Amino acid sequence: MNYAYYPGCSLKGMGRSYEESLLACFRALGLGLDEIEDWNCCGATAYMSVDEDKAIALAARNLAIAEPVGKDLVVPCSACYLVLEKARKHMHEYPETRKRVCAALEGAGLRYGESTRVRHPLEVLYTDVGVEGLKKAVKRPLKGVKVAPYYGCQIVRPFSKFDHQVYPVVMDRLLEACGAEVVYYPLKTRCCGGSLTGTIEEAGQRLAYILLHEAEKRGANVVATLCPLCHFNLDSYLGSITNRFGPVSVPTVYFTQLVGYALGCSYEELGLGRHRVPARAALEGAETVAA
Repeated sequence: MNYAYYPGCSLKGMGRSYEESLLACFRALGLGLDEIEDWNCCGATAYMSVDEDKAIALAARNLAIAEPVGKDLVVPCSACYLVLEKARKHMHEYPETRKRVCAALEGAGLRYGESTRVRHPLEVLYTDVGVEGLKKAVKRPLKGVKVAPYYGCQIVRPFSKFDHQVYPVVMDRLLEACGAEVVYYPLKTRCCGGSLTGTIEEAGQRLAYILLHEAEKRGANVVATLCPLCHFNLDSYLGSITNRFGPVSVPTVYFTQLVGYALGCSYEELGLGRHRVPARAALEGAETVAA
């Protein structure tokens, strides 16, 4: 089974280990990801409040590029997923917006249709591979790994295509299929601080601290996320967070790194050496128990 793939900017930069682990997971499961050609930045969520038509056009250009490929478009970054899905929805529901955006795209030699489905890797793994299919593929069960599943703000809000908006569970089920213990984590959709960490630093880091502290309080030895910005805030700022608000040490990894590890992929394939806070201790525990 093959899919078109839109990586977005973050997965080529600070979220490189997300892309590495995503590609490794899909390879291990016999799934293909074909990166679309000449893609552009989705515009990020902030541009929607600056110029909606131009923001929709930026995102719709990627959908128009994917259209001739004729495959579902896998979009791993939470912000990119939200923006592309919002653009698709606007183009369907607002004829005047569609008319203006289509005219701009046609000027660039592109034609927009509505056949491309925007899908998140969580949805693909849960619905196309399935929990039982994933269980059968596991080579190194995550026994002894206690995970706090952190979804963040954007993957299920405002659009909830494949999970519950308030208390999503798809990532929970996939990690359980890999042998992990998923702890009760009531803050799974609370904001990580977002871009506040770069503007009002203390306020942003306080939000991140609350998430990490709660994960440790619930007994987690690792936090799993699916958003490059969330990962950056929870991982890269941990030293500063500890200095400001108190000691926390729980590592944060991408959910694809945990799934990939269970599928037998190596640390190098999964980019696990790229994080500021190492997760090796938590995963080596799983390896020892499973041996």
